[in-house]
Amino acid sequence: MLLLLALVGMGFGIGPAGRPYVFPALSTFPAMPLPPHPITIEGVALGRRLFYDPILSADGTLACASCHHQQHAFAASVRFDTGVSGVLQPRNTLPLFNLAWAGSMFWDGRAATIEEQVFHPVRNATEMNLPWTQVAQRLNGDQQYRAAFRQVFGNRLVDSTMVANVVGQFLRTLLSYRTLYDRVIQGLDTFDKDQRMGYELANDMTRGDCLHCHPIDDNPLGTTFLFSNNGLDAAPAAFADKGRGAVTGRAADNGKFKIPSLRNLAYTAPYMHDGRFATLADVIDFYSEGVKPSPTIDNKMEFVHMGGAHLSATEKRQIMAFLLTMSDTAFVTDPAHGAPQPW
Repeated sequence: MLLLLALVGMGFGIGPAGRPYVFPALSTFPAMPLPPHPITIEGVALGRRLFYDPILSADGTLACASCHHQQHAFAASVRFDTGVSGVLQPRNTLPLFNLAWAGSMFWDGRAATIEEQVFHPVRNATEMNLPWTQVAQRLNGDQQYRAAFRQVFGNRLVDSTMVANVVGQFLRTLLSYRTLYDRVIQGLDTFDKDQRMGYELANDMTRGDCLHCHPIDDNPLGTTFLFSNNGLDAAPAAFADKGRGAVTGRAADNGKFKIPSLRNLAYTAPYMHDGRFATLADVIDFYSEGVKPSPTIDNKMEFVHMGGAHLSATEKRQIMAFLLTMSDTAFVTDPAHGAPQPW
């Protein structure tokens, strides 16, 4: 498996077949990191088809899209999703957008690349529960899939590396960049009064204090993509799920989870790694009055000694107004990201 993942990372054996996929111009974003293998129109189309096809699950009932819904910015609307075995997942389903910049995948960062991430849910016994040898058998036995894979890779038998490659190609095209916030930072639109005040509060270290983990003055990604203990629980409850610490083995990482983007919060409820907050208002209330100290709490949580920032009702309303300017309606309705037509 280590060799397999190394081959994925290097793009080993990935042929040049297919037409290059052209990404949109993202003038305010950092340069997009790209993999060593090509992104092609045919590869993206094939990855999209696999993303929506339950052929990758043991009983043929669960697709990637069963948990990652476009209308929810490719997150879920429930606290915990259920796998083919009927077991609830231990963490809330993360949204899928702007992954090229993420650096690592999952709440705990256990996958180093988008392509490596694809391997996890398919083989996981409590998620899709299908060995990759059976994935290959199914796809090689399907004439339509064989023909589609030949368009991308040439005349080779389908294997797990190729599946991860094309699903990864599709995931890289899930770009959120068409919000009021984006138009404002491009100088094409303006905030109203509450939105402007909310933006200023979020960037004010003495009030909202969001900027350390969610840089939104000069970074449209809405996150650092780092890992943080944001004070959800006091010890020992804070470490019931060790998060990043379970991956690194470092006690200093216990209770830390990937910092999600502020984008598309209108669509991605419930919130936090365990989905404990049903509404965005609940999240703002937490940062205002509910922050708890623990041994690994992020030192940038400047109001932990006060239990939170203690925002006024007006300040909460204004921060909410700003956060909603990062809602990308075009992204959650874009037909290019939806389920493909049948073969």
